Amino acid sequence: MSVYVKFLIRNYLLSFLNVFFIFFCLIYVLNLLTELEFFKKTDVNNYFPLYLSLINTPILVFEMFPFIFLISTQFFFNNLFTDNEMNIFKYSGLKNSKIFSILSITTFFVGILIISIFYNLSSNLKNLYLGLKSNYTEDKKYLAVITNNGLWIKDIYNGNILMINASSFNDNQLLDTYISEFDKNFQIIRNIKSPKIDITNKEWIIKNAEIYVQNNREIVNSLKLKTNFDYKLIQNLFSNMSSLSFIELIEMRKNYKRLNYSLTEIDLQLFKLISFPFYFILMFIFSAIIMMNTKTFKSKTLKIIIGLFLSVIIYYVNNFFYVLGSSEKLNVISSVIIPLTILTIINFILLRNINAK
Repeated sequence: MSVYVKFLIRNYLLSFLNVFFIFFCLIYVLNLLTELEFFKKTDVNNYFPLYLSLINTPILVFEMFPFIFLISTQFFFNNLFTDNEMNIFKYSGLKNSKIFSILSITTFFVGILIISIFYNLSSNLKNLYLGLKSNYTEDKKYLAVITNNGLWIKDIYNGNILMINASSFNDNQLLDTYISEFDKNFQIIRNIKSPKIDITNKEWIIKNAEIYVQNNREIVNSLKLKTNFDYKLIQNLFSNMSSLSFIELIEMRKNYKRLNYSLTEIDLQLFKLISFPFYFILMFIFSAIIMMNTKTFKSKTLKIIIGLFLSVIIYYVNNFFYVLGSSEKLNVISSVIIPLTILTIINFILLRNINAK
């Protein structure tokens, strides 16, 4: 590897690590303030909010990586301009396009490491965070999971414990459902079997219910059952995809498909993760172009402000298309590809005559 290649990669990675550390600290402090507000009326160990904030910060930092790449690129090129190293490269016959190529490849491999290692670690920490914090939330008395055997729900209502299993879940309804109701001592009260349950509201309407009490069986055309769950709540319970690693997302997708549950959210998360290394490259190129076109500006702050302003626009455009994808107004692939395509076209146009900069 050439000396100048090692120099470029080393300095670029140092800029990236410095900006990453700054973002991590800022997000940690902001998250800590949120945790302190949450636990201000709860008797917990003084170190507990510090710990919760620490394990929740990585996944929040992950969402900020496009900004981290953009700002670290700005600092990197600003240092090259300040030390007049860009002119040295130019006089040595090293074109700007070559520098872009070297650092784009570096960005891609860093992106792969972020997705394969940092994201999986962050998602596991997020899962741990949710598990610990759920002990201090009002909804800790109930939970829902999706497995190979369908949807499983544990609920506690009016002192009774409900264990619910449904083979399918769609259109405000649970299909082929079996409910076991216990008292607080886990003594069985009754079992209920139903082909269809309307869960639009928290008062479920059980249709064609077969009720088993001890050895007695009774069939009821329509039975009402009060719970803590409705269709919207169950959907929200499975909307936090950030607590699932890449492998867990794939496994969850299989379970969703078996359950006939909407795959939109999980497909969107998977495609976002797959596209992130390419998104990072585009953000690097975009930031580098900005720096090349503003290198005559004396104010460093102005350069960074311009980059941040444009990156915020890109961020909201991305989020706009993600919302269209999650609401199924646009198919998942298009919602991820379109903003990347727009950014690619912008970069391609701005890259013309880059060697003359």
